[in-house]
Amino acid sequence: MSTPPHRTGSTNAAPDPRSIDTDDRPFVLVWEVTQACDLACDHCRADAQPARHPRELTTTEGKRLLDQAREFGGGQLVVLSGGDPLARPDLLELVEYGTEIGLRMTLTPSGTSSLTPAVVEDLADAGIRRMALSLDGASAETHDDFRGESGSFQQTVEAAKAARAVGLPLQINTTVCASTAGELPALRDRVSDLDAVLWSVFFLVPVGRGRLLDPVSSERAEEILAWLSEVTEESDFGVKTTEAPHYRRVAIQRRRDASEAPAADDIGRRLGITAGDGFAFVSHTGELYPSGFLPASAGSVRDGTLTERYRDSDLFRSLRDPDALGGKCGACEFRHVCGGSRSRAYAHTGDPTASDPLCAYVPEGYEGPMPPGRAD
Repeated sequence: MSTPPHRTGSTNAAPDPRSIDTDDRPFVLVWEVTQACDLACDHCRADAQPARHPRELTTTEGKRLLDQAREFGGGQLVVLSGGDPLARPDLLELVEYGTEIGLRMTLTPSGTSSLTPAVVEDLADAGIRRMALSLDGASAETHDDFRGESGSFQQTVEAAKAARAVGLPLQINTTVCASTAGELPALRDRVSDLDAVLWSVFFLVPVGRGRLLDPVSSERAEEILAWLSEVTEESDFGVKTTEAPHYRRVAIQRRRDASEAPAADDIGRRLGITAGDGFAFVSHTGELYPSGFLPASAGSVRDGTLTERYRDSDLFRSLRDPDALGGKCGACEFRHVCGGSRSRAYAHTGDPTASDPLCAYVPEGYEGPMPPGRAD
């Protein structure tokens, strides 16, 4: 491995989430290292395929990307995603490199036979700070049906146990749609049994294969968000939502503080982030997006600077201005703490500043148009 820059004096300690200026840096930077994956999940944003794309960022380009991520500041959180990151033979090299230059490296592998206990141990030794695994059903029958692969549930559970055995903090990701919503109470119990530090609950955005799934209605989403707020109060693990920032509005309305990070999870999770505002996504071919679910490009990291594109592109700057939102979201008094899912707005309208159709809340006195695609 080549000698990395910035090694002397570098630190991968977690910065105080409250100190992060999201105009200056993302709290979460996701790099989709590949779209190759052996699974064919019903909701897959990436339309993942078995083979790697010939235009993926190379190892050298990937290290250059990590160098640029380091320029955001010490302890930058980087999530290696896919597809299945294990499809890249240089994955451990990339993890080690990022760790050495002071990044906090985390991983979202697929629950396949490739994720053996030995591999989990190697990832921990390389410096991975957290592993996120997906469970979309509480049983082998429901999870494997959703993931399109028999045995995925058992392999995921075994990987979770392997993470616990080597002291690697575990996050569980769950997709919420019409076919999985009924599984949530049982999944909550699974998350607890697996000693996860965080349950990340993702509300479906109709992109990729997810276009074929039925979302929950806005009223059902409201019920689930209120229930998740109760789960947070009762559980030892933290709860966060993805593409449902109105969870913060629901929590505020229940007179809770939704800004608390999960205790001692070594990440310092901050909840006040949305696509382009504290969150950025680099595709397998190097395109910079506000989110993997909002495929509007701010340019390629192959021919531009990651930090400049995040800070200065018109797209990202517009997404960091809640007063630029339109429709119901723009009129909402919670827009500065919520802002709605910009990804879902884009998926339904082509405009990332439009209203989020999943939110049931109507601001007092609002008489304007309701968002298109509202699932009622």
